[in-house]
Amino acid sequence: MNKTISILGSTGSIGRQTLDVVEKLGLKAEALTANSDVKRMEEQARKFRPRMAAMADEAAAEDLAVRLADTGIKVAGGAGALSEAAVMGGTVVTAVVGMAGLTPTLAAIRAGKRIALANKETLVCAGELVMETAQKYGAEIIPVDSEHSAIFQCLRVTQDMGEVKRLILTCSGGPFYGKTWEEMAPMTSADALKHPNWRMGPKITVDCATLMNKGLEVIEAMRLYGLPLEKVHVVIHRQSIVHSLVEFRDGAVLAQLGAPDMRLPIQYALTYPRRLEGPADALDLLSCPPLTFAEPDRAAFPCLGLAEEAAKTGGTACAVLNAANEEAVKLYLRDRIGFYDIPRLVSRALETVPVTQHPTLQDILDADVAARRQVF
Repeated sequence: MNKTISILGSTGSIGRQTLDVVEKLGLKAEALTANSDVKRMEEQARKFRPRMAAMADEAAAEDLAVRLADTGIKVAGGAGALSEAAVMGGTVVTAVVGMAGLTPTLAAIRAGKRIALANKETLVCAGELVMETAQKYGAEIIPVDSEHSAIFQCLRVTQDMGEVKRLILTCSGGPFYGKTWEEMAPMTSADALKHPNWRMGPKITVDCATLMNKGLEVIEAMRLYGLPLEKVHVVIHRQSIVHSLVEFRDGAVLAQLGAPDMRLPIQYALTYPRRLEGPADALDLLSCPPLTFAEPDRAAFPCLGLAEEAAKTGGTACAVLNAANEEAVKLYLRDRIGFYDIPRLVSRALETVPVTQHPTLQDILDADVAARRQVF
């Protein structure tokens, strides 16, 4: 277990919960990064005393440098500062939202770090490139998403992926589960942000409402475990107690259960293969609700199907999917478009932006830019 941790995106939901784990386990935060939340970064830096505090927003970095002038903490700004921070700790928690996490994650991989991966866009957009680079440089990638952490834990019983019949990703269904197309059409961003089980950032919470988050996780699972789309399934599990399952060829199904507390998968990524007492809540089987499972409604939630189609197409299609969704969600959060404009805009980008198979990093970045332009 590495004792030094760098956290990319420390002021967000995952970053703050990572710091809970860091404090409980007595680890050292070597570097903290954020986008523009100077006030919270100052509070974190003064409490955890990292060697470096970085802000992607350069104006925010200048403000932070003034605030931390009495501490001796190095302050840096700009996209390059995230990559610098990413190579400082023994383990790097990548909790940056969106494509901004790709370049610093690759920097950490090339430095041979353990990557506690909470930035799913990295694998969605550049999964094959990322996994090949990790193999080349001997970097570990351990997922932080509760679903992928569950699968990672269940797969510890086998060394042969040929024994796996399918991965089963569970999905809460979000705040709009059971509603019809007509009922969901007028839903505002305020409605979409009322997730029933998890406290998360606004972008991922909207993705849960559209089921795009689950679609991205399907692609991420394919990249992490080298499996085709037909071996990755989704089921609705409203209680968020069973975090995911693995079905094996002999008919056995293993599941990982736990309270809906992200600090558990975060800690496992930091301490693997050890299990230590941490801050996460324990699951009480006698008080948890009955566990139910259902098929997702792909007609009412078309984003899941769009993600699966992008996965089938391959190449830069997944980068297009992700970029168009990011931009559409931004517009939805500003109440500039409606709920079903999100899949409409994503679908248009997938139909319009040319797909490059076997892409380079530059091809992926170009596809990202082209998809965003389609949404504006």
